[in-house]
This record gives sequence, structure tokens and C-alpha cells, in this order.
Amino acid sequence: MAPIQKECDYLVIGGGSGGLASARRASGMYGAKTITIESQRLGGTCVNVGCVPKKITWNAATIAETIHEAKSYGFTVEQTKPFDWTTFKHKRDAYIKRLNGIYESNLHKDKVEYIHGRAHFLSPKSVEVKLDDGTLQNINAKKILIAVGGHPSIPDVPGAELGIDSDGFFELERQPKRVAIVGAGYIAVEMAGMFHHLGTETHLFIRQDKFLRSFDPMIQDKVLEEYERQGLHVHKRSSQQSVTDLGNGWKKLAYTDAGGKGELEIDCLLWAIGRAPEVEDLGLDKTGVKLDKKGHVPVDEYQNTNVDNIYALGDVCDRGFELTPVAIAAGRRLSDRLFGGQSSAKLEYDDIPSVVFAHPEVGTIGLTEPAAREKFGDENVKCYNTTFMDLYFTMMDADGKSPTNYKLVCVGKEEKVVGLHIMGLGSSEILQGFGVAIKMGATKKDFDRCVAIHPTSAEELVTLK
Repeated sequence: MAPIQKECDYLVIGGGSGGLASARRASGMYGAKTITIESQRLGGTCVNVGCVPKKITWNAATIAETIHEAKSYGFTVEQTKPFDWTTFKHKRDAYIKRLNGIYESNLHKDKVEYIHGRAHFLSPKSVEVKLDDGTLQNINAKKILIAVGGHPSIPDVPGAELGIDSDGFFELERQPKRVAIVGAGYIAVEMAGMFHHLGTETHLFIRQDKFLRSFDPMIQDKVLEEYERQGLHVHKRSSQQSVTDLGNGWKKLAYTDAGGKGELEIDCLLWAIGRAPEVEDLGLDKTGVKLDKKGHVPVDEYQNTNVDNIYALGDVCDRGFELTPVAIAAGRRLSDRLFGGQSSAKLEYDDIPSVVFAHPEVGTIGLTEPAAREKFGDENVKCYNTTFMDLYFTMMDADGKSPTNYKLVCVGKEEKVVGLHIMGLGSSEILQGFGVAIKMGATKKDFDRCVAIHPTSAEELVTLK
């Protein structure tokens, strides 16, 4: 049976946040005939195995922290049972499934045709889609967006398949008793914090002496200190030799770290060593679209690939910001340019705020201190730092106090703020407002002119000396 033939103005391969945002704007706002293809669940990584379920789990871990801290405020909280991981997981799944339905409904409202299947390029303007029932559809499109996202990487270690990746974290039906997490990026740090505060003995294996290596040194140092103070087991300068099955769900991890060779019996091993673009079976060789050494699709500032009328955005491209709001913003700007007559529409990739939902939270925007010194010269950079105790912790014993650390990186005589790095309670919410100020080019004097709100942590950012 010959494949069904379809035509459209705009074909979006990938139903994640960026692809959906671009498709909906192209169709709903500008009337372009648009088709979206997704082979898994709508919403992509963020909705299904990323931001949303991660933040829900972080909320649960934060509640566990609060229960522990409540006694310092005069409360007696008795837990008759441990945290019910399984019930929590099923309730979280139900919420995500509801979101999947909302995403599909929104596509329908904006008149985007949605096809559930796997796409494969036949040519620069033609794609073959294998549907769930095995039948084929061929789609010819005037413009094609590659927004397929990425997937977690697994290392080449004997027995590595006995572990799970960050996607698998959200499939766990029962809470592990002892977990080994391998990785030094924000995913590893976030999941380590969540496991620990929910009661799992947590071991974090990092390759060097610090984690979050793309962040400001203050953040690296202070989060590491705080994790070790809280009781997480951080294995520095580590590597993994093998994983063996011990039966009954337990494994043995053989490793080396700064202390030498070791073995650890665990009932969960989680690889969080990075992500790779989802391009393996996309058929890009049929299009002439180039890939870089890591398999990402290089794009210019307008999301153009090297092939006319093929575009890419989100985690699959080489822009370096694997963040949902970045993909959404890039997708909308792209549709504004392609179908809305806005020839100069593009996403500005500088001064993008980001947050790590660690324990405590981390927020960052702009340049790190080393990057600023390299770009502008030591003599033109001045940093303002503060370490203090949030008022929340004043009622607690010394071993329960968690410090807050802030840094402003300023440049030039006018002391323009080119970097802001914060760690402590509420950092995610604090950063959003200050991000607007930095995006507008605020200086240290602009910060100083803002009257402080007392007593808050954020007031420290407008009173730094």
C-alpha cells in the first residue's frame, strides 16, 4: 500500500516545548498550514521527564526539609510512616498525563495537525512518517523545523545497562535505599539533593573536585560545601570501572576516587553524565544538514541550518542553552520571522537566566567572574560578594543553618552589572525580577537606588558594599 501524501507550509519534527510553541504560533497566529510530528509524549523532555516532574519532586523534598526544621519553630511533627514514594509517583504521573492532553488540545485549538509517529527525511523538503500501526505517510513541506530534542547518555562501562538514566528516575516505583549518581551537571546535583532529603543514602560521583563547572566559582564552592555539610557522600576525582548484578535489585559499583579504589552496594545507579541530540534515525544525510562533532545541528542567530528552509532549535541545536524557555522563545521568534513578516525576529541568547533546583536553590544570569575578567580585563571588573544567614535559619541550631551567598559582577566605570549569581532560599523567584533589570542594562547604582524590602534575602542585592 502506497504511503499517504500530504502537503504543508510548515512541518515541525518534535512535539517538545520549542516545536509546539513554533507550530502553534505559525498556525494559530499567522494561518500557516502546519503539521507537528511526535513519536513519544507531547511536551518533550520538560513536561514528561524534566522541568515539571523534577520541580514537583523537588517540592516534596523541600517539604521533607521543612518537616525536619519545624521543631526549631516549636512544632512537634511526628511521621507515622516514611515518605510514600509510590503514591507520590502515581499522582505525579497523573498530572503529567493531564498536561499531555492539554498540549494536544492546544494544538487542536490552533489548527495544527498532529501526527504521532517517527519521522525520517527523504529529501530536504520531504519526510516519511511511520505511524504507530506501521503505515507510512509522506509529507512535503515548504519549511521544516528540526526540534527533536535530546536523550540521556550512558557511558561505556561494563554493566552500565544495570543503571538508569535521568528519564528512568521518573519511572522508579519504589524509593531506593542507597543510590549512586554519576555526573557533575545540574541534573546530577538536583537529583542528588532530592534523593537525599527524601531519605535515600546518596552518593554523588564527580570526575573532578567540583560540580556545576560552567557556573561561577562561588556557586561551585558553596553548593559543594553545603551538600557535604548536609551529609551527601561526594566522591571526587572518581571514575567507574564496572557494575555487577547482586540480585534482588542490588548492584555493586566498582570505582576509584580521591581516596583510592572502592566498591559500593546500591539498589539504584543513576547515570547523569550528559545528553545527546536525538538525530540517530532522522535521516539528515538525505538533506545535507551538517552536524558538529557532538551531533548537534549548527544554526546561526536566526535558527537557520546550512540548508535553505530547514531550521533547528532547542536541545538538538548547538546554541548551548538546554532550557525550555529558551526553546519556546526561539520557536516563537522563528515563526514571527517565517510567517509573521518580522524579518529581524530572533532570540537574543545573551543574559539568559537559569536556575538549579538544588538544596539550596541556585540562580545565575550573565557572565561568571572568570569569564568577565577574560572578556574585559581584570582592571575593569569589580565584584560585590556577601554571605549571610537567612532570617529563616536564625531559630535553628548551628548544624541546621544554611548560608546564603550572593555575587554581583560589574564592569567599567559605570559598574554595569554583567553577572549575578545567587544561592539560597527563594533564589529561583528572586532571579526572575533581577533578570529583567540586568537585561535592561542595570548598573550597580541602579541596584543601589532601589529601596530595600526588609526583612528579605533579596534586599542584600540592593545594599551590597
